[in-house]
This record gives sequence, C-alpha cells and structure tokens, in this order.
Amino acid sequence: MNNPQPETSNSFSPTAAVKYGEREIESGQLITFPNPRIGRRYEIQITLPEFTCKCPFSGYPDFATIYLTYVPYERVVELKGLKLYVNGYRDRYISHEESINQVLDDFVAACDPLEVNIKGDYNPRGNVHTVIAIEYHRPHSSSGFEPQSQSPVQRP
Repeated sequence: MNNPQPETSNSFSPTAAVKYGEREIESGQLITFPNPRIGRRYEIQITLPEFTCKCPFSGYPDFATIYLTYVPYERVVELKGLKLYVNGYRDRYISHEESINQVLDDFVAACDPLEVNIKGDYNPRGNVHTVIAIEYHRPHSSSGFEPQSQSPVQRP
C-alpha cells in the first residue's frame, strides 16, 4: 500500500513557524482614508462577529460580537485594517471591560470620529452573559466645522 507523503514545503506545512495570516495580524493596525463626504452627517455600522481574547484570570478564550457604529469626521476606517486589528486580540489576556475600552481608545485615536458607539456582546460562559457598551462624542472643533444634520428632502 502506498502512503502519501506529507507536504514538505514551508508554505504549506502546518508546522511552519509563522503563517502568512499571522504575519498580517501581527502587523495589523487601524488604517484610515479621507472621508469622501465631509460635511454630510452619515452613520457607518460595522459588525465584527469573530472577536476573541483570553480571560486574564483563567486563560480561557472569550468570544464576542463587536458592534461598532460611528459618524465620521475627516477620516474613515479601512475595513481590512480593522479586521486585522481586531484579530490581534486573539491571544491577548484582557478583560471584557478593558478590551472594549481599548478598542474605543484606538479607534478614536485613528480616525477622530464625531461619534462612536461600540458594544461588545460576549458569548455566555459559566452561565454569565456580558455586554459592554461605550460611546464617545467628539468635542466641538476649534475650526468651527461641525457637520449639520441634513434636512429631509421635501417632496411636492
């Protein structure tokens, strides 16, 4: 009987030191680009259903869905960078409370939104379900620019 030999190339080896996805996650950061509609108030809603981190006390994995809703100012977050940034929490020992607060701090530092609401909805573990919700409202700018809410279009 002829047994197939395992793949020996590092690019396909399950024992390779660092996989390409791990390299991308390690270098992941929040990237932004110019808001294409400065002056128009609009909301961006993002759902990140695969957030994971580790409990700093037990080391058990915690799983959550993060709901991020924001009103951009001059910058908009790039989604692949956000995905890689969030995946960077996978092996971090961090509490539910601190993880969502850190995501907020990093998000505000990266794109300076007018408003942002972040909710971390953690999967129940040990009969306990945790939801962490936090919000941020940008102080009025010194430049005098604050997007006005758009009036509804009047139809005849």
